[in-house]
Amino acid sequence: MGNEKYRVHEVAKDFNLPTKTITEILTKYVAAPKNHMQVLTDHELSVIFDYLTANNQVSSIQVIYADSFQEKKEAPKAAQQPQAAPQPQQQSQQPQQKQKAAPQQPQQKQPQAAPQQQKQPQAAAPTTRVPQKKIVDTRKGGDVNLAKYDERLEDLGGERGARMQQRGGKEKFRSANQRRGAPMTNKRRQDEAEKMRRLQLEIAKKAPVKVQIPDEISVGELASRMKKTGAEVVKSLMKNGIMASLSQLIDFDTAAIIAEEMGCKVEKEVVVTIEEKLIDAREDREEELEPRAPVVVVMGHVDHGKTSLLDTIRNTSVAAGEAGGITQHIGAYQVQVNGKPITFLDTPGHEAFTSMRARGAMVTDIAILMVAADDGIMPQTIESISHAKAAGIPIIVAINKIDKYGADPDRVMQQLTEHGLVPEDWGGDTICCKVSAKKNIGIDNLLEMVTLTAEMAELKANPNRAGQGTVIEARLDKGRGPVATLLVQNGTLKQGDVIIAGTAVGRVRTMLDYRGNRLTQAGPSVPVEIAGLSEAPTAGSPFFAVADERMARELVEQRKAEERAKANAPIQKVSLENLFDQIQAGERKELALIVKADVQGSVEAVKASLEKLSNDEVNVRVIHGGVGAINESDVMLAASSNAIIVGFNVRPDAAARDGAARQNVDMRMYRVIYDCINEIESAMKGMLAPKYREVILGHAQVRETYKVSSVGTVAGCYVQDGKIVRNCSIRLVRDGIVVHEGALASLQRFKDAVKEVNENYECGLTIEKFNDIKEGDIVEAYTMEEIPQ
Repeated sequence: MGNEKYRVHEVAKDFNLPTKTITEILTKYVAAPKNHMQVLTDHELSVIFDYLTANNQVSSIQVIYADSFQEKKEAPKAAQQPQAAPQPQQQSQQPQQKQKAAPQQPQQKQPQAAPQQQKQPQAAAPTTRVPQKKIVDTRKGGDVNLAKYDERLEDLGGERGARMQQRGGKEKFRSANQRRGAPMTNKRRQDEAEKMRRLQLEIAKKAPVKVQIPDEISVGELASRMKKTGAEVVKSLMKNGIMASLSQLIDFDTAAIIAEEMGCKVEKEVVVTIEEKLIDAREDREEELEPRAPVVVVMGHVDHGKTSLLDTIRNTSVAAGEAGGITQHIGAYQVQVNGKPITFLDTPGHEAFTSMRARGAMVTDIAILMVAADDGIMPQTIESISHAKAAGIPIIVAINKIDKYGADPDRVMQQLTEHGLVPEDWGGDTICCKVSAKKNIGIDNLLEMVTLTAEMAELKANPNRAGQGTVIEARLDKGRGPVATLLVQNGTLKQGDVIIAGTAVGRVRTMLDYRGNRLTQAGPSVPVEIAGLSEAPTAGSPFFAVADERMARELVEQRKAEERAKANAPIQKVSLENLFDQIQAGERKELALIVKADVQGSVEAVKASLEKLSNDEVNVRVIHGGVGAINESDVMLAASSNAIIVGFNVRPDAAARDGAARQNVDMRMYRVIYDCINEIESAMKGMLAPKYREVILGHAQVRETYKVSSVGTVAGCYVQDGKIVRNCSIRLVRDGIVVHEGALASLQRFKDAVKEVNENYECGLTIEKFNDIKEGDIVEAYTMEEIPQ
């Protein structure tokens, strides 16, 4: 229609309808017009035309052609009588005929006809009559041959396409003025562009837009992908009862419903993460699997003989040197039984190490439950049963210490039935073996039962793929850096492989077995100690050997960023369920702690145990946990956070001691976790009344060691600070780790025994019942001072 304005009353006149009818159509489907002179938009005209088309359909196709043929017959008559007055019945539909007659009949003036000439496509001059436009309803009547109309339409389309090709591929809408060579104004260009955009939209409507939607998508992004405005999508969401802003995320199901309602074809977008690209998580085929060694975990209550059993199996003696009879670190060993390898994991028995014990159960195939025949079932025994059952692994019960006075194996079996473990001797399916780890009684039978159980399980793995498994333990070594004990569970780990474990990444520089022998590769069920990682990984983290080191480091940075975001996030979000607790928590005090230990597993266990001590008055929160000696950074964090530093089997370095003294930071060192838990729990209950406190006397560095047959190892030392006093208590620190606590046996300067040696002097000393002294060790002298009540 070019730039012409089409008003409400003109449409009504052209369709021979009251203006009120057009107004009602607009009010119902678009918006009420202001008055009958309002100029209509293309959209409003389309609505009117669609409505009138749907409600004024012809009865049949013959009516159209009958009307056309009749007009052809009347055309010659009209040519013979060009000045004849128009028929009365044609006056309303042929205003142009009156206009043609106007010059020959001056008495009939038609001032209103001229503006209407271009707006009435239904009318034409008598000599060039065009049939009135008819609407064909193809939905009714089955006797119409539509094929010939489709063929005619295709012919017309082909002719139009050829014309477009000759004109450069695009056919523009040109008005009569443009055909005469009139210049195109900016407004006309805009109109042309708007018409072209509408044409493209019409084409787009016929071919639905394909939209790829991920699991979550923002409303704005969804609108962009559907080529819709944000307002349209928000409106559609509101119709479905969802109030959402453009930045708000909606799930796939909601987005799919909205997209389909708006005429789009929905496809699920599969997002491939770096982790999925990097890590091979495919399932092994049956023909790729080969038999592997079983992984056995030894569980049970403290001091029920777990480490002694492993000690007997390995024919070594490591159990005697453990503090308080507790295994401090998880160890992994592999032994040969009748030519078949079995991998053993040793887990600590105290309840504080629940998380470590649970982790041990998760990576194993068989659990050996150690129960002392004289003690019976204890709290940690029950926990061990629960962990093994949760992991879904078979349990073999080893009733230990049967050689001791007061041993009662039958009572133990009776207690086992109370916890769902019915012995085979009593008609159940739980294997029970009576053993004595110290006297090597029944050990062979126990191992045979382990081998039999493993054979029944038909354990298999695929050694011909990249290695993957679990981190059993991790620590910092002064010479080698971060060192991790890994259990390969599938594939083969090779020296030089790039591995990723949690937030640690690196290349396997060295690989040792449990004896310390170098390995070049390790298959399924083999425990190894490796060096080369960027940091000590968290114990229990899965590790994977990967091909792309750059992508692995990118994934590690991504994981670290997620951990930082998690750490900075609020500890607990408020909800109706915990709102009252949150309000009450505003009144309670918080005890902030920093935990440092010699291995990562101990950090986790101590952290979990301390946080369980929280009560209604005091909330215990571990703000930081790490591996290695206490350093100045830990002291600075404690000072700024008003926290207490808890060291488990580690010591502070010199800078940390000075910083703690300056900033009044409380540092507490422990070797056995019982003392740590009991002391902090007592302090929280207000019952802590220590009678003694530790006073550091001084530090001496071992420069030389001498072997004296009658005395043992004599250490030649240099006193770095303070003084060393005869008969004082000492602890031997190696690389920040406490390796021994005891007392001085002798203190000499040259050949004379002395009472004390001051700072910057050399001395010789021996330690009671301890000879494993090495150059570079630090001897820390201290005494216990009574605190007045």
